[in-house]
Amino acid sequence: MPSYLDEIVSFHRRLADEDTRSLADLEANAHAVVKHNSFAEALRSKSPRMSVQSTPPLMPAVIAEFKRRSPSKGLLALEADPAKVAGEYELGGATCLSVLTDEHFFGGSADDLLAAKEFTRLPILRKDFIVSDADVYDTKIMGADALLLIVAALHKNELFRFSKIASELGMSVLVEVHDEQELDISLQYTFQCKDKLIGVNQRNLETFEVDTTKAQQMSALIPDDLLKVAESGITSSLDAARLGECGFDAVLVGELFMKANDRTKAVMALSGKMEKLNGRRR
Repeated sequence: MPSYLDEIVSFHRRLADEDTRSLADLEANAHAVVKHNSFAEALRSKSPRMSVQSTPPLMPAVIAEFKRRSPSKGLLALEADPAKVAGEYELGGATCLSVLTDEHFFGGSADDLLAAKEFTRLPILRKDFIVSDADVYDTKIMGADALLLIVAALHKNELFRFSKIASELGMSVLVEVHDEQELDISLQYTFQCKDKLIGVNQRNLETFEVDTTKAQQMSALIPDDLLKVAESGITSSLDAARLGECGFDAVLVGELFMKANDRTKAVMALSGKMEKLNGRRR
């Protein structure tokens, strides 16, 4: 029986096969887009490990995600306005944004990313299932500063080629892994550049179940010169602090924020800023 990931990737590969646009035109259009933000540099400046600040404790940077629904959790906020949400996230202190652009499974679109881009200065990650050169060019054309490459969804030569194209276009690359074998592949087969990040997704994309110990187990295996991002299963400032302590530079959180009544406060609470604010008020 096909897994969630198999179904999603197969769908995107069919879309790629049906895409008749000129790859040369897409490449030219992508190179014509002016680069504005560095996703990796933004995270590096707020990283507990790499920040010039010296006063502990430093919490991981927050990548706040906009997504309307998910295969595992169903509807989150189908009618949400991406521009409004981006503003709420920025006000709450998010360092970067992540925008789901998959339409069929997550209810997103390129328009969501474009709308968020118009309303915020924060660097934006395009979160989708990238399976072709055209997908990489489209990511730059729609204004994203970074893209996601999922090791479990790609062949090794694709992983290298897509990361190389993204780097040449000036985008950061978040390479997502789930276990030690995928980490080894990510280190060996992705293009070497300063803007590469390793994301450990604690959600098993075969079953969509979450293992909240996965990121901690993987942290020490990731080279220290790479930015480390923990994904999925992060629900509190304690979770974020624990991940920061074991070496993660950032946490990527979506469901918690999208379902919150006050998204600005939710971002502040996760990053520990609400506790500091309350302490100053006493």
